[in-house]
Amino acid sequence: MNPLKKQAPIGLEVRGLHVSYPGRAVVKDAGFTVPAGRVASIVGPNGCGKSTLLRAVARLHQPESGTVHADGADIWSLGRREAARRVALLPQSPRAPEAVTVAGLVRYGRHPHQGLLRQWSREDENAVREALEATGTTGLAGERLDRLSGGQRQRCWLAMVLAQQTPVVLLDEPTSALDLGHVVEVLELVREVARAGRTVVMVQHDLAAAARYSDVLVAMKDGSVLAQGNPRTTVTASLVGELYGVEADVLEAPVDASPVVVARARAKVAEAGPAGQGHVRGTRS
Repeated sequence: MNPLKKQAPIGLEVRGLHVSYPGRAVVKDAGFTVPAGRVASIVGPNGCGKSTLLRAVARLHQPESGTVHADGADIWSLGRREAARRVALLPQSPRAPEAVTVAGLVRYGRHPHQGLLRQWSREDENAVREALEATGTTGLAGERLDRLSGGQRQRCWLAMVLAQQTPVVLLDEPTSALDLGHVVEVLELVREVARAGRTVVMVQHDLAAAARYSDVLVAMKDGSVLAQGNPRTTVTASLVGELYGVEADVLEAPVDASPVVVARARAKVAEAGPAGQGHVRGTRS
């Protein structure tokens, strides 16, 4: 590596995070780094701790140990309102007040910027307008959220998060329950958010989508981070087997050479290897 080469600033850095629920550890010594203005996806089997890790990064679940630095600041040393100006979270299946309009929803994103001495301002109005424009929802501003399609609603929720104007954006399964067209629409929007300079971290179940739309892939199992890095080198047949217990081939997409996983069968548990260790067969391992 050229020592004179300028390194990208770090947008989010998580180190040694331990998170527990009563009676069990859920996240164990987890850590990952995402450069500023990049997209990272956290992948892994159900129940491996992905969403819990995201909640700890967002200050919604206090870790027993470890640190989270967002845009250079330790978020657990900040006040709640100041932390909410640095990190925004869109949870799974968010709920909105009944009959709220799209514009009303997006205005909620400005809450961390309000206070006793600072009420609604032109700056807030501009932030809402820009968020609506960025997500293509300006024409929906007066519509009730509950009357929109799933894809439209998700873009409106993203607009609310963008109106918060945080350098770090966390998305928990942002494409869950969407059809393929809306999945592509939302993930393309996520890429646009990163290109505008924000750091995005999302939990994803679709490994192929995560690999294609992310700059960094973080693979979790049983609460620990097994691997992280560029998806093109991180996604291998052996990793897929370790994560999901399947034999798989990892191919290259013809459009952009991103990894595409083709599962073939449940992995054989005890295929002999060196020193009695098992291994999972497949290409690109």
